[in-house]
Amino acid sequence: MNPVIAIEQVSFRRGALELLHQVNWTIRKGEHWALLGLNGSGKTTLLNIITGYQWPTSGKIAVLGHPFGEIDLRELRQSIGWVSSSLQEKLYAGDSAQSVVISGKFATIGLYDKPTEEDFDQARRHMEALNCLHLWDREYRTCSQGEKQKLLIARALMSQPALLILDEPCNGLDLFSREKLLQSIQELARREDSPTLIYVTHHTEEIVPMFSHTLLLRNGLVFEAGPTKEILSTEKLSDFFQQPVSVYWNRGRAWTQLEEEEER
Repeated sequence: MNPVIAIEQVSFRRGALELLHQVNWTIRKGEHWALLGLNGSGKTTLLNIITGYQWPTSGKIAVLGHPFGEIDLRELRQSIGWVSSSLQEKLYAGDSAQSVVISGKFATIGLYDKPTEEDFDQARRHMEALNCLHLWDREYRTCSQGEKQKLLIARALMSQPALLILDEPCNGLDLFSREKLLQSIQELARREDSPTLIYVTHHTEEIVPMFSHTLLLRNGLVFEAGPTKEILSTEKLSDFFQQPVSVYWNRGRAWTQLEEEEER
């Protein structure tokens, strides 16, 4: 079986600046991955390459079994969902929640095609699964940040993607909204029909147990990749952050805190 993502020795340069250096990453069917890195680590560049919006300077990449250079990337993107908080600002504030969700089937900002009953039923199923069906007739602008993120995930699911990228979906959420969203993501990952998930973050505690694997990206380099329980250790994260940290596990999630440096 072809991997969902196969990246081999991928580098990306912009002028004299190398943003990614010889990245190797394989995601297999049945795996859900977290991508962890600080700001400026190259996460967005890597996602742009996976979705075909940027072409690697060198190396090979295949997504959903299709090597780049042998498929129309516009067609490939129809099988990839990408949820980003930046999308919130592009949607029409006056649209109803269900219109926002259904528009995902057509990959449009706004709903211009006449939805079918099947479209409405599918939107209801996704919204119910994400615990946001109560928003059905609400104007998008009246929804909270956490509610909007759930609607964006439901919107991405309308196209039945094989790969779903959740790009820092908890940005700007309070503690309670974050936990509700993470619970919904955990439940989504458990579903038999769940797409392969990539969860992008710079907070270890957001990596819920269903994310079986984690890739650490620093300065455009893969620092470490493998099973989450092995990767998110005190020793490895202290090396990764280049700062002494301690990691403690609670309910299958790794919580990281800075260690105070001893006074000399």
